Amino acid sequence: MPLRCRDISALPGLEAIEVRGGGAALDNAIRWPYVAENRAFTRWVRGGELVFVTGISRHRTPFNLAESLNEGIQCGIAGLVILTGEAYIGQLPPMLAQTADDIGLPLFEQPYSLPMVQVTETISRAIVRSEREAEAAEAASLAAAISAILGPDLLNALLDRYVPADLMAALSEHHGLIDAWLRQRGNQRAMADSLGCHRNTVRDRLRRLEHALADSQGGVDSFSTLVLAHLLRDIEPASNAESINNRETTWIGK
Repeated sequence: MPLRCRDISALPGLEAIEVRGGGAALDNAIRWPYVAENRAFTRWVRGGELVFVTGISRHRTPFNLAESLNEGIQCGIAGLVILTGEAYIGQLPPMLAQTADDIGLPLFEQPYSLPMVQVTETISRAIVRSEREAEAAEAASLAAAISAILGPDLLNALLDRYVPADLMAALSEHHGLIDAWLRQRGNQRAMADSLGCHRNTVRDRLRRLEHALADSQGGVDSFSTLVLAHLLRDIEPASNAESINNRETTWIGK
């Protein structure tokens, strides 16, 4: 699932960012955070950004902030965050919330006391994490489709034929590690968090797996074979797996 506007205030450390308008569009997906320093930002965004307006480099009037909302709709941003505090934009003009509701663009208020580096880093990490999870889900869906088409008997026969016994043993021993590697795209810190252990433990377990693969009968493709076997063996068939299998069995047999 992509990171959406409704998820922002639930991210650790970002609880102070509050929705002020445009609630009907909180399912907008966020592609990346962008801090707007210029009066207009159309030239600098590509769509899907969560745009932050600080007021630091340019004075922002209520009219200009309303213009930013309309500009955001025109260039397809995900939402607009306005920083408020005594130094620059003192408070959120009341008319902005109604404007955000009318045009359907999420509007957030963020206190200046919340450091922008913390905000953008937290959001960026959440976006990367959601992309990794989506990619892992896509791989799992493909494996589920293959598993459904082949059926359990043919699938097990193929695994027995092409996956050496020592690789299957490694798969059983390192199942959780391989799953974490897939979901976190090899990021050892993220793997450690998901496994509930120290990063050094992940590094040691990966080293043991590497040694096991080096001694395997699977050759240079041992790791690829191991990952494919992991996906195919552990995927639960989709609800329509039986119908898919029935449609494809005749074609496979030809």
